Amino acid sequence: MYGRRGSDSWAGGRVGWGEGELKRKRRQKTGDRRQEIVNPPALGAPKGYSNGILCPAGGRLLFVAGQVAWDASHRIVCKDFPCQFRKGLENVVAVVREAGGRPKDLARLTIYVTDKRKYIADRRAIGEAYRAVMGRHFPAMALVEVKALLEPGAKVEIEGTAVIA
Repeated sequence: MYGRRGSDSWAGGRVGWGEGELKRKRRQKTGDRRQEIVNPPALGAPKGYSNGILCPAGGRLLFVAGQVAWDASHRIVCKDFPCQFRKGLENVVAVVREAGGRPKDLARLTIYVTDKRKYIADRRAIGEAYRAVMGRHFPAMALVEVKALLEPGAKVEIEGTAVIA
């Protein structure tokens, strides 16, 4: 059911490699001592995200509510997908900064979109927007297509979890 010991698959909840070998294969530092990227070889190399982020004990957890592309008056500021993505991500980072953190403190992002095909079609511009806000920090991420978002005119909503020292 879980695979056999010594294989690249999970065996009863543990990987069959020796712990030292496992760490070399799946973990790398993020450049920030507070987080460690976890990418098991059995999952292949992720593109634009990390499969897992390991954060040491002692950090404060910040759960960021879903953020859309609105301003302080709760008006959607733009209509196109890349702009909504960037503004939503900027709003997530604004919450993290208000709590004393930085973009690199984000350990997880969930991105909700109303049109997966549009997201894919605009992924180059979305990637540029992402890097403008987050740099080369790639937390664990998931993209979820939804029928609609609560805010009229919103096409993208982003929520996150940060670990702030």
